[in-house]
Amino acid sequence: MTLTGRFVALVALGVVPIVLLGRTPGTAAAVLGLWLLTVLALGILDLSLAGSPRAIGLARNLPARVRLGESVTSDLYLSNTGTRDLRLVLRDAWQPSAGAGNNRTPLTVPRGERRLASLTLTPIRRGERRVEQVTVRSSGPLGLWARQATLLAPGRIRVLPPFNARKHLPSRITRLKELDGRTSLLVRGQGTEFDSLREYVRGDDVRSIDWRATARRGDTMVRTWRPERDRRVVIVVDSGRTSAARVDDEPRLDTAFEASLLLAALASKAGDRVDFIAYDRRTRGRVQGAQGAELLSRMVDTMAMIEPELIETDWSSVPGQVRQVTTQRALVVLITSIDAAGASSALLSMLPQLTRHHTVVVASVTDPTTLQATRERGNREEIYRAAAAERALLDVARVSAAIRQQGADVVTGAPADLPPDLADRYIALKSAGRL
Repeated sequence: MTLTGRFVALVALGVVPIVLLGRTPGTAAAVLGLWLLTVLALGILDLSLAGSPRAIGLARNLPARVRLGESVTSDLYLSNTGTRDLRLVLRDAWQPSAGAGNNRTPLTVPRGERRLASLTLTPIRRGERRVEQVTVRSSGPLGLWARQATLLAPGRIRVLPPFNARKHLPSRITRLKELDGRTSLLVRGQGTEFDSLREYVRGDDVRSIDWRATARRGDTMVRTWRPERDRRVVIVVDSGRTSAARVDDEPRLDTAFEASLLLAALASKAGDRVDFIAYDRRTRGRVQGAQGAELLSRMVDTMAMIEPELIETDWSSVPGQVRQVTTQRALVVLITSIDAAGASSALLSMLPQLTRHHTVVVASVTDPTTLQATRERGNREEIYRAAAAERALLDVARVSAAIRQQGADVVTGAPADLPPDLADRYIALKSAGRL
């Protein structure tokens, strides 16, 4: 049983006799007591006329998945199996991160009928958002007292990464088409295969002239090459403690997922095989052996349930993780943080094991506010902040130089820039025949 605001206001009206009959305390007390008894009787009568909330049957209808930032509708069907009409206030007890907003819904359910209560959800975090219970409050015709019950109505919805970086995909696919067949390479690289012969034009590399074809045709002919397909791309995302830091109001891990999805979509279009691993001290997620639309579907489904772990990443185990995926030469992309030299020592000591057998790219998110801080030197506080920002940028530069010395490439960028920059590096490696 619960008391409504209307009942409290009605009780408060009992103060009026005390104010009006203040000189006769006995009479005022008697009137007040009679008023309280009357209000109490009305409350009991109202409660007896209220329908039982436990006579409600619940059925929930939910979409299985939604992308972060998008909205979906949660439908809850209420069936009145009792003998009285129900005047209800319904509270659907979703987690706050499900973005339910005002989740209290008033409605009337006549006996023997069913009503729909719809609630718009706009999740603000990845993962599985759940609801277990529904609280139903049934009021009487006077709205003074109400019956309340908490009923089970479990439901869950998986919130997937938003993949906002997909807007960069059409332009990169166009560049791939120009690279593969539309404008074939003239210089043969390690990862290229013979495409065709064509006539020599001014500006072509003389090393690509096919002398046998030239003698046979009577015109100067040149060989063209195109990037090989069916290469291996292994994406390893660091899910350790550094991935929990927020950069530009977004966790590093979420930016890593955006970059991984764009690279995977691009490499899949190029005909390469993509594998994904999220790792710190154990494998948090793995996608292996998928291609095309199934690849992205499995990746976003796996990423949705991965959260940063507040532990140091065991980089010494990463080469073993890559060997479990492939023993062939591959492009290995490590998406992690290279902000501090001390924290990157384990990464640097591991890199030679990978660069000896694979082409390695290390990608890292940089904080745009750090670069902005180096330009603001208006007062003493800003000068100190600028000095700290300069030191942070120097640390990134030192670690990047050390990574290049170990034979790997480095891609850094702000959260909005890292996914397209990593895709551009993949295209550059593809065109250079390094895959």
